[in-house]
Amino acid sequence: MKRFRRGLPVMAALCLPGLSAGLSVAHADPIPPVPLVAAPGPTSFAPLVRKVVPAVVNIAVTRDSDSGTRKKLPSAVKGTPLERRFRERMRKHGDEVLGAGSGFILDPSGVIVTNGHVVEDADKITVALVSGKEFSARLIGIDDLTDIAVIKIDSPTPLPFVEWGDSRLVQVGDWIMAAGNPFGLGSSVTAGIVSARGRDIGTGPFDDFLQLDAPINPGNSGGPTFNLAGQVIALNTAIVSPTGGSVGLGFSIPSEIVIPVVNALQRDGRIDRGWLGATLEDITTHNGTRVAEVDRNSPAAQGGLKRGDIITAMGGEHMDTARTMIRAVAAAHPNSAVQISLQRQSQPMTLTIHIGHRPLSED
Repeated sequence: MKRFRRGLPVMAALCLPGLSAGLSVAHADPIPPVPLVAAPGPTSFAPLVRKVVPAVVNIAVTRDSDSGTRKKLPSAVKGTPLERRFRERMRKHGDEVLGAGSGFILDPSGVIVTNGHVVEDADKITVALVSGKEFSARLIGIDDLTDIAVIKIDSPTPLPFVEWGDSRLVQVGDWIMAAGNPFGLGSSVTAGIVSARGRDIGTGPFDDFLQLDAPINPGNSGGPTFNLAGQVIALNTAIVSPTGGSVGLGFSIPSEIVIPVVNALQRDGRIDRGWLGATLEDITTHNGTRVAEVDRNSPAAQGGLKRGDIITAMGGEHMDTARTMIRAVAAAHPNSAVQISLQRQSQPMTLTIHIGHRPLSED
């Protein structure tokens, strides 16, 4: 069979100058293309699993339901083989509703990171290790805006733990492994690649998810995503699915966002964020953010910020979008003074604004 390119047989199209008339390129050995990826992936994830999975925990949550209130089945088990088992347990417990999630141990003293929605409103938190040991956990703190929580268990012996990795080094196409407690089945791992970075799925003002194609299901919430070095580079948080199960659209919070929140929750039990008091919007050039509104008596108003100003930098760092500016303000210490560079009617200006405390109403 002949192949054609631009209407000519390949043999004719590939004739090279200087070859004798009796030599045909068809008899030359083909040159194999150089692959950009040396192999389709690791030979086995087993060494990685052995290293990190002992520090991945299952979290069971009990919430007391009001008398007379109809008990609801946790969404994590609806339509799964565990639905019948959970219904039986709910009947036995009478006034208790059970939920399930995942987490990971951050240090040998028993500090555990998970999602806020896994442990919020819990009356009792039970943590189970892969070894089968169970512990009662206490809540250290929750940050509702990022859906990050820290809980603590006490063990007479040091516990297995994992370390943070730098999510800023993660590239689209990198191999990753997710671990957790899907559908309440217990310890489980899945593998895949990073499909995209910087995803905004509309869950909050700080959305900046890694999108993964590793299967993540209900019950995986709060579990870790690892790089191939066994470092935690993201916190599994959400899926997009028309069926309730994985369709290859999983979303994890990058470690660069999780780490400072976890540190603050460990230190203070809460997050005290900065507040500007201005509504911001993107501009078409993505070279700054426009001030759409300024709240009365806000730090922005008191600092001289006006509607229509285009903010280009804060504290000497370039602000390319509204989201970048919102995060920078939130990360600033309340009562601190920051220099804001802006354009007002095409004229460059610099204002000094004292960052305020973010009101609860803003959350």
